[in-house]
Amino acid sequence: MNAGITPPDDTHMIRCPRLGHMISFSYCREENQGLPCFKTLDCWFEQFPVEAFMRQELTEAQWEATFKKSSKTKLGSLVELIEQAKERIKEEPS
Repeated sequence: MNAGITPPDDTHMIRCPRLGHMISFSYCREENQGLPCFKTLDCWFEQFPVEAFMRQELTEAQWEATFKKSSKTKLGSLVELIEQAKERIKEEPS
């Protein structure tokens, strides 16, 4: 089903930028509650055609859940929390 794309075996390790140590591709494939790590494409693209492989392995819903999530920046998260706090203050009786 993978049209000839073979992922690296567990003896091929790269340094994980999130964990800070060496990991295999098999770890990255299931790190996110059974789904791939969101950084899998960034980390493995130089090793083999990882995007093509993952597109064949994942359903569209899995692809979206893994790679298309809008990740908020820290600043964006803080602004959202400030807005929520302002709304709560407005709702409190004086």
